[in-house]
Amino acid sequence: MSRVKRGVTKRHRHKKVLSAARGYQGSSSRNYKWAKEALLHAWSYSYRHRRERKGDFRRLWIVRIGAACRQSGTNYSQFMYGLKLAGVEVDRKILADLAVNDPAGFEKLIGISNEAKAAA
Repeated sequence: MSRVKRGVTKRHRHKKVLSAARGYQGSSSRNYKWAKEALLHAWSYSYRHRRERKGDFRRLWIVRIGAACRQSGTNYSQFMYGLKLAGVEVDRKILADLAVNDPAGFEKLIGISNEAKAAA
């Protein structure tokens, strides 16, 4: 059986890891062992934070909708309850965009919400 020498493969693997770790501080950008560990942490954080970002945006949309509702004399929960009773299925992302960019349209939705609560 012939002997396998790993030099070329190892160098390519190390170059790939070190190029991915460019910009890291200290040994994490120069030493393969520390660069590999830093990348494992970085990739796990980025994976986790891609999922957290969804919740962050939802919280931002809720804050924006709530602020626009308070300007009109109602609160977020009553507004959403009225929309549900009225059968309006507009997601929070669109509602937040309306609250910021189209206040007149958002006022109409508040009116629809209030009418549905009064009828119930």
